[in-house]
Formats: sequence, structure tokens, C-alpha cells
Amino acid sequence: MDSKISQREQWTSKLGFILAAVGSAVGLGNLWGFAYRASQGGGAAFVLLYVLIVLIVCLPVFVAELALGKNAMASSLLAPVKLGGTNWSPLGVLFFLAPIGILSYYSVIMGWAADTFFHSLLFGLPKDLSEAKEFFGSVSSGSSVLLGHSLSLVLTALIVSSGVKRGIEKITKSFMPILFIILFMLTIWAGSLSGAWEGYQTFLFKFDFDQLKNPTTIRNAFSQAFFSLSLGIGIMVAYGSYLSKKSNLPKLSFGVASLDTLVGLMAGLITFPIFLTFGLSDSISDSTIGALFISIPTGLGSAGILGRIVAIAFFGLVYIAAITSSVSLLEVPVSSLMDKFRFDRNKSVWLVAIFVFILGIPSALDTNTLGTFDSVCNILLIFGGFLVTFFMGWVVPKKLDSEIDVSKVGVKTARYLKFMTKWICPPLIAFGFLISLFDLLKGWLS
Repeated sequence: MDSKISQREQWTSKLGFILAAVGSAVGLGNLWGFAYRASQGGGAAFVLLYVLIVLIVCLPVFVAELALGKNAMASSLLAPVKLGGTNWSPLGVLFFLAPIGILSYYSVIMGWAADTFFHSLLFGLPKDLSEAKEFFGSVSSGSSVLLGHSLSLVLTALIVSSGVKRGIEKITKSFMPILFIILFMLTIWAGSLSGAWEGYQTFLFKFDFDQLKNPTTIRNAFSQAFFSLSLGIGIMVAYGSYLSKKSNLPKLSFGVASLDTLVGLMAGLITFPIFLTFGLSDSISDSTIGALFISIPTGLGSAGILGRIVAIAFFGLVYIAAITSSVSLLEVPVSSLMDKFRFDRNKSVWLVAIFVFILGIPSALDTNTLGTFDSVCNILLIFGGFLVTFFMGWVVPKKLDSEIDVSKVGVKTARYLKFMTKWICPPLIAFGFLISLFDLLKGWLS
């Protein structure tokens, strides 16, 4: 098995890794989750917490996950065992199962996005809110939702089956520039709307200090940070195992986190002006899907042909972002099966894809089930982040030291990352996990 693990593919370039990692990070968590969570969490208070968590907590976690994968040169399932022994096999199992759970409902939402894109392209947009709700009801139920779920998984599987270089890296190199161009154009357009400044003030610049103590806001900020950066579920462990030995992990981590945070903020700069311009501010926080699949089509539908063009671009953007994330979710269990059982890539891909499709059927048939899956998986992300920092900071600290090259990052940066990983991140993440778990259970029981 060790010889099998050692014969791993590698990214062809630093840019290839960055685009693949950004592609994994930039997805529905930014375009779907950011607006919803910011509207729930008092706008600027949520954004402040989110940015602080990214800078203080997630950057060291990012480096720790890359270091784990790069040092072990193994899949996410086997990397903790290879470095820490069999007692750490549960962490590998968490890394194996969590991406499967997320992908099972993620592909359902991808199907909704594809359906909305083609409906905007071929038939137009809803005329009002009631028609938008009726349209989403048709998109999220019946045979069409299972079709969208299955086709999204097939597309994801075809990309991953082509391998790291010819599949994941190639598709992200092609898609990510397109994504950033569309995102930039939509941000400029949204900024020109009549309700743009009011939208920024209402959702991004309005600061409520009480929200900093709100467990829901804290949970949303932790969930958004970990979900949007693909942390705590083994993706960066798997991607780190394909890095060359010369890679500068802190620099790569900072670059990916910066781009991901920028995309999240730009997503807010797009969506919030739409809500205020078209009088939809009350509907944004009604449900987890209201902001993206009901409010935005409603608002753009009242803007005539320009609104339709923007809708086509926006939901095309959503699907591109989603596919670059879904391939990373699938790669984690696929690479694990390849390493553990010596399956070839094609066999591993289709075994996992079939299982994910079956697991996702309940989410496809019931949006409440989908919401429950999402909440549980977000908790697992945070817990996984805690285990990674504890593992790399306390169990195998010398492995982390060996992957933070002082000659490249400097003594201060190296000391900072080691200190944060060992002493600061574990208790902070544990706090975030306990607050999130308490808030989630309280919501379920109330």
C-alpha cells in the first residue's frame, strides 16, 4: 500500500493548486450561504466575526491540513493513521464521511441552480414573488430534482475520473477565470442599482454589537468560515498530498483564504443591492434557499431583458462555482478508496457517486431534510478543524515544524503559526463548536 500511496499525482504548478483550492473554497458557501447568514447575523457583526475567524483560526487550520497531507503523502482517510497511529483512524473516517454527506445535498442544490439557469435562458423569469415560489416548488420537487441531482453527480464524476492533472486542475484552470470575470461584472452592475447603497448599509455596514454575543451569529460565522474554505473535512489534506516538497504552505494558504474571502464579500455586494432595489429585503432570511432561488429571480424578473441577462450570468456563475467545489468533495473519498483498497480511479469514482446519489435522495425530496444535513455537516466541519489543530499541534508537532520552512516564511511567521496551532486554535475552535452545537440543538428543540 505504501508504494501505491507514494505514486501520487502532483499539481503541475503552484497556480494549478491555487486555482483548484480556490475552486474548492469558492462555491455555494459564498454565493448561497454568505447572504443568508449575513442577513441573520446583523450584517457587519457577522462579517467582522467571519473575517476574524478566517484570519485567527482558519489560516492555521489551513496550513495544518496542507501539512498533514503533504507530510503523509496519503489520502485523507489514511494520513492521520500514517502520522499518528491507529488511534487516529476516527479522524480519517470523519474526513471520509463528511465530504460524502455534504456532496449528497450539495449536488441537489447544484441541480436547482442548473434548472434555474436553463429556465432563465429559455423561458424567462418569474413575474412576482408568488410565481417565484411556485417555480422553485417545481424545481425542488418531482422528477426534475432527481434528474438535476444525478446529472450534477455524473458531471462531477466525469471530471474526477480524469485525475488530478487532466481532471480537477484542468477544469479549475478553465472555469475560475470565467468565474472571476462574471463575478466582477455582476458586482459593478449591482453597485449601479438604485438600492445599492441602502443594501450595503442594511446588510454589510449596519453594526449591532449585541449580535457579537448571539450564539446563532457565532455559529453562522464559524460555519461560513469553515464551509467556504473547505476546512475540517479532509479536502485540503487530500490536495496537500499532491503538492511538491518545495511548496510554501503559509503563502499558499493565505492566497487561497484571501481570494475566498474576497469572493464572499463580492457575493454580498451583488445580492444585497438586488434585495433592496426590488423590495425583497424581508424575504432574504425566510429560509436557507430564499435568498438565492426565490428572491433573486423575483427581483431580476422585474428588470426586463437586462434582468434576464443578469440572471443567466448569475446562475451560470453559481453552477461554475458549485462544480469546482463538488469535484473536491468527491476527490476525498475517491482518493481514500484508491489508497485503502487499491481500487483504480474509475471504479472508486463511480462507487462513491452511486452511494452519494442514494444518500442524497431524502434531501432531493425534502428541503427540510436538506437543511438538517447542512446543519449537521457544518458542525462536523468545526469539529474536524479542532481535531486537526490538536493533532498537528500536540500529537505530531514535529511534522508541522518540518512543513513550515523558516527560510521561506521567516522566523516570526513560523513561530506564530506553531503557537496558534498549538495554543490558540484548539480552545477557540472548541468554543465555536460547543456554541454551535448548543445553538443548533436549541433550535431543534424549540
